[in-house]
Amino acid sequence: MSAGPNDRRILRLTGKDRETFLQGLVTNDVRRLAEGPVYAALLTVQGKYLADFLLIPDGESVLLDVKADLADALVRRLTMYKLRADVQIAESGLSVRRGLGTPPEGAVADPRHPALGWRLYAADPGPEEPVDWDALRVAEMIPETGVELIPDDTYILEVGFERLHGVDFRKGCYVGQEVTARMKHKTELRKGLAQVEIEGAAAPGTAILAGEKEAGTLFTQAGGKALAHLRFDRAEGEMTAGAARLRRVG
Repeated sequence: MSAGPNDRRILRLTGKDRETFLQGLVTNDVRRLAEGPVYAALLTVQGKYLADFLLIPDGESVLLDVKADLADALVRRLTMYKLRADVQIAESGLSVRRGLGTPPEGAVADPRHPALGWRLYAADPGPEEPVDWDALRVAEMIPETGVELIPDDTYILEVGFERLHGVDFRKGCYVGQEVTARMKHKTELRKGLAQVEIEGAAAPGTAILAGEKEAGTLFTQAGGKALAHLRFDRAEGEMTAGAARLRRVG
């Protein structure tokens, strides 16, 4: 389920307004591109997730690394917001390779979590090394686009965006900012991403039950553990998802 190089599209944003344009739209502070890659998302006005992506400074342009099946809709949404801004969005002709350990020349660190290693952008970056990315994501509670991150449904604070350096609460306005700030400052999260121990297996998307009450949804499974979106007030003791048995551990 983890995205690989062929699951990503690398777009290129050019034009003198490229950074100020992004700054008014996305969840993170684009001024941090001066220091390196930035992880961010575009939300609906109601604060729900539409797409997450990595922004990478590249000379007089910004690369945008997004899951391939969200790319066209993202480009349409960005184009709708562009108005008269001097911004051009085009295919970069690049691909991405991920890896752990010593990074090759030109690679950049994944800004979400040190465990995610490095990413290399090139026309032909070479083959990926064998890594069980799902096991790594489960261990570190890192949501995946299209799995734990569901367009028009997910609220980013419920899946750990703050912990993954994907949202900035001091940058000022962006689309969906009011709802996100209210969730941060005025409410205690009652639902969210958690790690569970699992015995048996169930399909991603299977409802989790605590007794007869629905307690959440099961997602990625690896090595006897899984990621789940849980209602915290119900996620106590043993739970079930189909034939699998679960217990919250994180």
